[in-house]
Amino acid sequence: MADEITTTPAAAAPSERSSERPSGPRGPRPGGPGGPGGPGGPGGRKFFRRKKVCKFCTEKIDAISYRDVRLLQGFVAERGKIVPRRLTGVCTTHQRKLSAAIKQARNIALLPFAARY
Repeated sequence: MADEITTTPAAAAPSERSSERPSGPRGPRPGGPGGPGGPGGPGGRKFFRRKKVCKFCTEKIDAISYRDVRLLQGFVAERGKIVPRRLTGVCTTHQRKLSAAIKQARNIALLPFAARY
């Protein structure tokens, strides 16, 4: 009995903690790439998003007028912000012309700068 080494709870605590949480990098997360919902998994691709096409290029509109308020309102959010390209699908050249026209229309009070409260 004297040969037996008794460990105290304080001495055993660090080894238990290390087994609970590894100190190195963590393993893969569930639901990440390669998981059950990832590409190539059993679920496959859930939906197909069509590539957005520039409205002005398809309709062959070259000049974007600041006076065409109905057209410009479609590219201004409810709060008065200009909607970005990635949401509207407008090409870069037309987005630049569009934002210049929106800013002109705002300056002469055809479009609001911000939403009313």
